[in-house]
Amino acid sequence: MTVKERYEAAKESYANIGVDTDKVLEQLKHIPISIHCWQGDDVNGFEGDGELSGGIQTTGNYPGKARTPEELMEDIDKALSLIPGKHRLNLHASYAIFEDGFADRDVLEPKHFKKWAEFAKERGLGLDFNPTYFSHPKAEAATLSSEDEEIRKFWIRHGQACLRISEYFAEELGTPCTMNIWIPDGFKDVPADRKAPRARLKDSLDQILSIGYDREKVNVAVESKVFGIGMESYTVGSHEFYMNYAAKNNLLCLLDNGHYHPTEVVSDKISSMLLFSDKVALHVTRPVRWDSDHVVLLDDETKEIAKEIVMNGPEHVLLALDFFDASINRISAWVVGMRNMQKALLMAMLRPNGTLAQLQDRREFTELMVMQEELKMYPAGDVWNYFCELNGVPGREDWFREVKSYETETLLKRG
Repeated sequence: MTVKERYEAAKESYANIGVDTDKVLEQLKHIPISIHCWQGDDVNGFEGDGELSGGIQTTGNYPGKARTPEELMEDIDKALSLIPGKHRLNLHASYAIFEDGFADRDVLEPKHFKKWAEFAKERGLGLDFNPTYFSHPKAEAATLSSEDEEIRKFWIRHGQACLRISEYFAEELGTPCTMNIWIPDGFKDVPADRKAPRARLKDSLDQILSIGYDREKVNVAVESKVFGIGMESYTVGSHEFYMNYAAKNNLLCLLDNGHYHPTEVVSDKISSMLLFSDKVALHVTRPVRWDSDHVVLLDDETKEIAKEIVMNGPEHVLLALDFFDASINRISAWVVGMRNMQKALLMAMLRPNGTLAQLQDRREFTELMVMQEELKMYPAGDVWNYFCELNGVPGREDWFREVKSYETETLLKRG
């Protein structure tokens, strides 16, 4: 049977439970995922040869890492050519491109990201942005919560500069930019005073936002974390801090599913957040015992997150991925993670969600369990392969042959 014939058979199976697969594929095509640039070069950026800090580590030394902006853009192009649909690109401030001399982070300007804007415009991509509060001499102790006022002012200026750059992206590309703030500040051992660092962080955020920005163009998000390497006992930017700060200031609260206690799940938080806010931002990753940023798999939590996105409306969720694995081919990491997120969304959209919700409301839990279990064996894979064919990308594992060929070419060039 051809891919189309398999799809037609699957289409009939889903139609019998009230799911229109043609409609699902059209909807899936328009759900953008923000692909993170930092998978391609192990979070190094283009500022120099400094080591990673702020509790961030990459492991492995797989050959072929991008070393220049041109190589990174080339690799992103290759990854996107193997991922169906139209997506977005997520940048960190440390990926500034300096053509007329280095500029420190507190004086970054839109001109340092002009090449990225041109890259995105040529490909019809939106851009998202992140101030980089790590891997810098002035981030060794603390950033926005620092006791040193000069250090704190430096990082406030950085946040303000990033707001202006985010507005520039939105204006250039005609689509809002999500600017996400995450800081690594915290303490290795039990703190004497938990409130004072958070008060300084609150003041710093207030000062960043005080310069004013166009809320139609920039969605500011704040991202929490439960702990980091070297900050095991206390992180200043906790979930409760940012959830309250976002609510009070009408910002987005960003949920990263690697940033909570091992038994917490972000999928259970999404519906609660959306009862009190029109939108929520997500970083989907895969923690293994801790926030270790493994490549996103089609695992239970990824599928549950996708179900919540679909049930609550994809238009209310700003969806991005965040992982970095240097032990495997980096382009494959991007492609596997992005395609798995799309597969999870597809599986969620192929459920008769209205019928399942009615069963829950009628408390018919036996039939609900039966239906949810039987759906696991429905032919979602045949629908996925047809989606890939419609979008001009290889289905199944066929895409990997292209990556291996590309890898051979790039290794000859990059050594």
